[in-house]
Amino acid sequence: MGLKDFAIPNSANVWLVIRKAAYWIELHGTRSVASTSLGLTDFAVLKSLLFSGPLPINVIGSKVLLTSGSITSAVDRLESQGLLERQPHPTDRRAFLVHLTQAGEALIKPASRSHARTMADVVSVLTEAEQIELVRLMKKIGKHAMSAYRPDVISLPTRVNRLSSGATKALHKKRAVACR
Repeated sequence: MGLKDFAIPNSANVWLVIRKAAYWIELHGTRSVASTSLGLTDFAVLKSLLFSGPLPINVIGSKVLLTSGSITSAVDRLESQGLLERQPHPTDRRAFLVHLTQAGEALIKPASRSHARTMADVVSVLTEAEQIELVRLMKKIGKHAMSAYRPDVISLPTRVNRLSSGATKALHKKRAVACR
C-alpha cells in the first residue's frame, strides 16, 4: 500500500488547512497586539467598545469570549487604569453600561489602526472579494460547527476538561455568540 491509499478526505484536509492558517494568522495578530502594550483581553475589550459603543458587561464578555468572572476582572482592571468606566443603564436600573473614557479611546484608536494595518498585510494575498467570501464561509462553517457540537459526545481539549460543567457551558455560550 502506498500513501495514496491513505488519502485524507477533503473534510479532514479542510480542517488541517484552517488550523495551519489560523496558527500563522494568530501569531501575526498576537505579535501585533503585543506591540500595543496591551494584553489580548484588554485589547479585545477596548476594541469592542470602540466599535460598538457602550455595552453591558455581559455583552462585552460574549463578544470577546470571556466568562462572566473573567470579563468582570478585565473591566475592573481597565477601569482602575482610567481606560473605561461603568455608568448606569438609561432604561434598566439593575444594569450598567461600560464606556470608553477619553484615555481609553486615545489608547485604543491608534492601537486598533496599527493592528488593522498588520492584519491587512496578512490577508493582502486575497482580493477584497476573496476576503469577503472567506469571512462568509468561515461564519457559515463556524455556525454549523457550533450548532453540531455536542460536548457530551466529543471529548474536550485538556484545558476545557478542567473547567466545571457550568464554566464549560458558559465557554460554549460565549463562543456561540462570537460566531454570529
